[in-house]
Amino acid sequence: MDIDEILLEAEEKMDKAIEATKEDFASIRTGRANAAMFNRLTVDYYGAPTPLQQLASFQTPEARTILIIPFDKSAISEIEKTLRDSDLGVNPSNDGNQIRCILPALTEERRKDYIKMAKDKAENGRVSVRNVRRKANQDIDKLVKDKEVGEDDGARAEKDLDAMTKKRVDTGDARRKGKGAPRRAG
Repeated sequence: MDIDEILLEAEEKMDKAIEATKEDFASIRTGRANAAMFNRLTVDYYGAPTPLQQLASFQTPEARTILIIPFDKSAISEIEKTLRDSDLGVNPSNDGNQIRCILPALTEERRKDYIKMAKDKAENGRVSVRNVRRKANQDIDKLVKDKEVGEDDGARAEKDLDAMTKKRVDTGDARRKGKGAPRRAG
């Protein structure tokens, strides 16, 4: 493996870490209802844990209301049970064809919880990116130690790696700041 391959692999892994962090942020509730809040939920569908997104479509008729319309009406009770047991704080009601979830207004305490959750998710993303950097640095150091590349090339690659890391960490921080101050629901 040469320096370019190490840097390319590190860049790909960092991008995946940032993408995972972005998906984690989407699951945090702001003032509006959105289908991404349900991304992490799995429903027991004929004995197999199945992502809710694969079992239903979502509509948002109002800012704090989301309609979940199952493709298979026989799954409606399992979907409702999953929603009720989740940490989303919703109280689903079903009419036999669809499930209506009205999200409660955000309290100051819940807002603080969401901000704390966003900070934790951002920190996890930073740790993931830094772990990728550490592994790539070790690989570069090994190449230098084994005299497969010169010290100047190794130093230059580590500098490139640090710049790549800073860019990814800054991206994750910017996303967190976008989630850090939930707006009031209308």
